[in-house]
Amino acid sequence: MDAPDFELYEMSGEEKVRLQDFRGKPLMLTFWASWCPDSQKDLAQKQTFYEHLDSDQLTFLTINVTGREGRTEDPFYFMEKNQYTFPVLLDEKTKTYDRYQCMGVPTTFILDEELNIVNRFNDKAAFIEIINGMKEVLET
Repeated sequence: MDAPDFELYEMSGEEKVRLQDFRGKPLMLTFWASWCPDSQKDLAQKQTFYEHLDSDQLTFLTINVTGREGRTEDPFYFMEKNQYTFPVLLDEKTKTYDRYQCMGVPTTFILDEELNIVNRFNDKAAFIEIINGMKEVLET
């Protein structure tokens, strides 16, 4: 199944990024919200993963679901406080989240090099399940 295309601003707000920019390499895509305990746990593990990632083999990208953030939550502060360095795009409220038919955060998708959805993991998925779900896109 083709992943729905999107064009979203990166967290700095300076550059728009399209999903199509990542064609040609498998992609892990995670939707998250800063207030969510499951997102907090998931993103801590994914930061470690990102630091050791071979970016020639896999791209890692996250989308902050701005429409799921409350008035008191600040995803910019959240990223800075936790010293997260992975790429973050900002959803237009829940537009992209809804197009991907997410039911909660975090939700992670594994896409192949043609940007087809190969696997989907919901908020209760263990990180090891996500890692195992990447095997078929990384095997050559």
